[in-house]
Amino acid sequence: MKKYEAIRQQLLIRREELNKRVKKLTNSARHIDEPLPSDFAEQAVERQNDEVLEALGDAGRQELIQINRALAHLEAGEYGVCDSCGATIPPERLEILPYSDLCVSCAEKKGDN
Repeated sequence: MKKYEAIRQQLLIRREELNKRVKKLTNSARHIDEPLPSDFAEQAVERQNDEVLEALGDAGRQELIQINRALAHLEAGEYGVCDSCGATIPPERLEILPYSDLCVSCAEKKGDN
């Protein structure tokens, strides 16, 4: 695990950032800090904005899932191994996409590169 300590730290920092961002997006979409305006037209605009905020929050939550899975693989000593074929994921790929669970070949087959 020492081999991947820098990546582990990077994942932990990113997870903390995402947790804060997702919480802020969720609060904004739920209008916790301020209620919806009373004007109907303004409410419609706010609802459109809420949809964008929800999509951003969903993307953040998906990334959090991937980060947590990568951290679990690190703890289990399984990090850097392709979930599909069992090949070693190149360190260059892990530096770029530290929560990658597929080698380049399998990612291309799946369409996720």
